Amino acid sequence: MTVPTPCTIRHHVIVDIPIDRAFAQFIERFGDFKPREHNLLRVPIAETVFEPRVGGHILDRGIDGSECRWARVLAYEPPHLVAFSWDISPAWQLEADLARTSEVEVRFTAQTPEQTRLDLEHRHLERHGSGWRGIADGVDGPGGWPLYLTRFVDLAKTDMTA
Repeated sequence: MTVPTPCTIRHHVIVDIPIDRAFAQFIERFGDFKPREHNLLRVPIAETVFEPRVGGHILDRGIDGSECRWARVLAYEPPHLVAFSWDISPAWQLEADLARTSEVEVRFTAQTPEQTRLDLEHRHLERHGSGWRGIADGVDGPGGWPLYLTRFVDLAKTDMTA
């Protein structure tokens, strides 16, 4: 059996808001920049919730009250770091085997008092087993993390004008 080479996807953005606000917006408004069409529920998403604590979840709540807990919060160190699991299989369904999940880490670094850099690293994608390259391509492609981060930058711009 061949062991896949470890795979890590990296992206970064810079937002013109202070580190505390950037971190808070990432957590509190995750559902405002996560595309609603990224949905494992059988009904439309009413809200996406990021539970701000180690052991919490990122979950989508459907319009009928159903929930899909698709990530577990692994690290929570405001305002510098948050990490969570990616509990979605190569078939784009929930992954029950936690050994077959990957991890996303987001680091926040103050560039100036009014500017923050976000470094996102999605690692251990090979843990997903057969089909892991499809996940890597999906999260690295234009509809994946680049879309989330672009929308986050746009959200931060609206914060500057508020």
